[in-house]
Amino acid sequence: MTEGRIPAERRRRKPTRSGVVLSEEVIVDCALRLVGQHGPDALSVRRLGAALGCDPSALYRYFHNTDDLLLALADRIIGEAQAGFEPDGMPWEEGLREMALRVHGCYRKHPRVAAMAAYRVTRRLNEFRAVDTGIGLLRRAGFDDASAVRYYAAFIDTVLGHAALDAAHLALPVERRVADDRAWVGEYAELSPRTHPHLAAARGQLPLMGGSSFEVALELLLAALVAAASGEGV
Repeated sequence: MTEGRIPAERRRRKPTRSGVVLSEEVIVDCALRLVGQHGPDALSVRRLGAALGCDPSALYRYFHNTDDLLLALADRIIGEAQAGFEPDGMPWEEGLREMALRVHGCYRKHPRVAAMAAYRVTRRLNEFRAVDTGIGLLRRAGFDDASAVRYYAAFIDTVLGHAALDAAHLALPVERRVADDRAWVGEYAELSPRTHPHLAAARGQLPLMGGSSFEVALELLLAALVAAASGEGV
């Protein structure tokens, strides 16, 4: 049994008032839906109990507390990102690229959860598999164990950092998100070349600041890893 998990004998098998048979999967499904609709405040045993038609105390048979549940949500997203991912038959750098795109895409799909959990360590099966896969790809590239671990940490932190930024942007109210994006063709475009010469010179390209820089950062990082694997250094 994974350390900290709730023993199976404590889990409920009778249907709730709404006819739902509780399980970790059912609770995580409900929590993902509620957080997606209502934000972080929805992650409470009271709201989950109401949505599932059960006494809130029943949820403690599956999760120690809401932080334990948050880690399960994060691990679910990691699992979604890995579904169908089989990197063994592709070059190592292509495997890392696909892994990064999958993780980033799944966090964008669940932006409110991503903003809460992208920086957490889930200590669960999907994360174990993902870390093993990533380090394995870098060992296949020829890096020694210490380098593979160090470079994987840099790789996944870059991916998750951008995922959290982009997710937080998506989780903003629409009017705030639009205002932030418009700033690059509004306030920034109006700055004087006398006070901000470089911004004025690059005025036509500033809208690029409004999009995600994730793919650019990913390609820069992959290029550095390819160079390091060929002996050119990072």
